Amino acid sequence: MSDLPLDRAIFRKSSHSEGANGCVETCASGSRRLVRDSKNPEGGFLSLEPGAWAALVAEIKQGTYDFD
Repeated sequence: MSDLPLDRAIFRKSSHSEGANGCVETCASGSRRLVRDSKNPEGGFLSLEPGAWAALVAEIKQGTYDFD
């Protein structure tokens, strides 16, 4: 699967964000996951390979990061 052209990338927020402004948005682009700040969508994004994405999600679920 090839990467999406960025002008066609559709970012989404987690359903757990409940409309809050301090969220990140994600987008699948081929095998990569793009992540950006919902408050500044034009400010760029991170592009994560599958292993890095899986590790990040696992760490978040384990409570590694303090998001309060």
